[in-house]
Amino acid sequence: MSNNLLQGKRGIIFGALNEQSIAWKVAEQAKTQGATFTLTNAPIAMRMGEIQKLADACNATVIPADATSVEDLENLITQSMEVLGGKIDFILHSIGMSPNVRKGRPYDGTNYDWYHKTMDVSAMSLHKVLQVAKKMDAINEWGSVVALTYIAAQRVFPDYNDMSDAKSLLESITRSFGYHYGEAKKVRVNTISQSPTVTTAGSGVKGFDGFINYAEDMSPLGNASALDCANYCVTMFSDLTKYVTMQNLFHDGGFSNTGVTQKVIEKFS
Repeated sequence: MSNNLLQGKRGIIFGALNEQSIAWKVAEQAKTQGATFTLTNAPIAMRMGEIQKLADACNATVIPADATSVEDLENLITQSMEVLGGKIDFILHSIGMSPNVRKGRPYDGTNYDWYHKTMDVSAMSLHKVLQVAKKMDAINEWGSVVALTYIAAQRVFPDYNDMSDAKSLLESITRSFGYHYGEAKKVRVNTISQSPTVTTAGSGVKGFDGFINYAEDMSPLGNASALDCANYCVTMFSDLTKYVTMQNLFHDGGFSNTGVTQKVIEKFS
């Protein structure tokens, strides 16, 4: 159902790979709510995914960009403003990758070259996006930037590996840059801490199936779906949340504030 929450708003959506991607759902819902936007992903991810299918459905332009490259980001933002006809109002940062996770290295056996790559792709890329956008004055006042994170930034989930560190940094960048961007341009920056979700990236974490079932039993409302996360992102892009910034917003069915549930107790009784 459309309430035209994003009517007239322009944006950039990072990270749509296939129909499982939260970014994919965000694009679909943003389109339904009246937004226009460009889609972007790293060239290698675009070869693996189906982003053009999404672009065709949303009447969106695809602009390849490596989010760790300042030059690529400058080109992305310049082209996006040209295609969309002006400054932008929202950005979704849905980017995460860990070579250590992909290659099965344990946290206490981290390959540090890979660790640097994890940090650059999964966290520092947000700082680069924000810094480039601010220098180019590319985001309208009261614009909104949302990055997707996970509660492993605050709690230990052993197999989440160095992505936990990356998410911690991502949330810190959100607070720090959110202050500076808010002071300068009234642009708001937030993270949404989503339930474990069946995506290409999430499914790569060891023991994911058991873990998602545990989270379901530990959440009073159950795990939040990718579609519901997309709807939350849309509200964060809209003018209904103009004064929300520098926050880490849990969207997890209550998991983050639950010590234990009756379902879990019964399994150990």
